[in-house]
Amino acid sequence: MYQKIIIALSLEHGFAAQAVDTARRLGGGTAEITALHVYEPPSGSVSTYLDEEVVQKAYDDARQLLKERCGNADDVTPMIIKGHSSRSITEYAAEIGAHAIIVGSHKPGLRDYFLGTTAARIVRHASCAVVVLR
Repeated sequence: MYQKIIIALSLEHGFAAQAVDTARRLGGGTAEITALHVYEPPSGSVSTYLDEEVVQKAYDDARQLLKERCGNADDVTPMIIKGHSSRSITEYAAEIGAHAIIVGSHKPGLRDYFLGTTAARIVRHASCAVVVLR
């Protein structure tokens, strides 16, 4: 059984219910489950013009949406971090000593064969088990 499980979620795509069910099964009902969304900040000088209160409100709203996407489950902790998606997910997993990462995937297109998907990069670089859902 895995005791620390990360569900890597994009707020734009949905597989949260399936991922939460999978995490509960993998953890045997006793795991610490974190739903993780990575916010990729605007590049360049755009961030200079963003009001800190507006940014904080957007962060709070996104955290609430993440919680709702996980069915407002008491056993799932929503977490939002800033950075590059695959790198931030694998670094966070290593930082907290996660035993498994659950991530969604899609049917790859031509672009994915050249750049690789987020899920593929997580599989290659994670120091723990990775479960890929479709």
